Amino acid sequence: MTLSLYQLLQAVPNSVPFVDHSGIEWNQVRRTHYWMYQRFNYEYPGPVKNLHQRMIVVPPTRHGNQTLVDHKLRVSSLEVETRSEKDPLGNLVYYLDLPNVAKSVNFEIWCSVERQSIPETRPLLDPADAGVYREPSRLTLPDQGLEAAAIMLTARENDPWRLAEIINTWVYETMKYNSGVTSVATTASQALKQGQGLCQDYSHIMLAVCRLAGMAARYVSGHLLGEGGSHAWVEVLLPSPVESGKLEAVAFDPTNHCRAGLRHITVAVGRDYQDVSPTSGHFDAPYQGRLHSSKRAGLILVEYFDGREISVDDSEIQFLEENRRVA
Repeated sequence: MTLSLYQLLQAVPNSVPFVDHSGIEWNQVRRTHYWMYQRFNYEYPGPVKNLHQRMIVVPPTRHGNQTLVDHKLRVSSLEVETRSEKDPLGNLVYYLDLPNVAKSVNFEIWCSVERQSIPETRPLLDPADAGVYREPSRLTLPDQGLEAAAIMLTARENDPWRLAEIINTWVYETMKYNSGVTSVATTASQALKQGQGLCQDYSHIMLAVCRLAGMAARYVSGHLLGEGGSHAWVEVLLPSPVESGKLEAVAFDPTNHCRAGLRHITVAVGRDYQDVSPTSGHFDAPYQGRLHSSKRAGLILVEYFDGREISVDDSEIQFLEENRRVA
């Protein structure tokens, strides 16, 4: 791959090829480089005024062994004011204000991200900072079913590292993956009663049980290679065997019954989905808008321990002539 970072953020989304991740020997990989693109298109029946958009779509500068190399945010309207800040949980949040929108507006995000497999660096937290992840949130409020599960699972194991593995397995075996039966507003207790749902439901159930078992745990929003939409998983904050007095954020994917690894790209963390919703906002108009979103995310470079590299053929990549970068 010979492209510069500047060129990667100018690439026409559908022209970027990806390395086939299904054939990667993941246990032999030293470094990976990902390219991501997301588009959010809002359409309205008529003009709207004072559109205020909040977006959590750009990964943190560093999260364990993951590094944000660069990113670009572009808005179709020239009439936009942009500001960004870190929220109390450490996520990068963009606020975009548009005084007038005729009928539609596009928000586009390009990101370049790298991950290193060695050393296996996980985010570290002080126990005091983990308190917010010990308490139930609105989508993880306990009920009798969740409490019974926590009692049953803690009776099997008291070591927190092994208990986290057991809870991850229990959620995977208890739930059936099915779309259309839940929404992002479905609570952990509701999803557990149905016994089916999507990745956010698996994650909310695991969060609720972990917290009932006395372990701090947080919701992770991000991307999983090979999936068309966003993905969610859980970080359980466990006593660090490396740094005394610290907690390690150990990532579990209960939807896929695995530890989250090099195929996962973290965007944000929170108490539940509501903290990390990718896009939200409000505007002045007597009608609602309609959101259409799309995403492309994949590998563009894989480097093995033995020096081998697999990269994309960038000769066919097309580039945008206009660079309306607002962030």
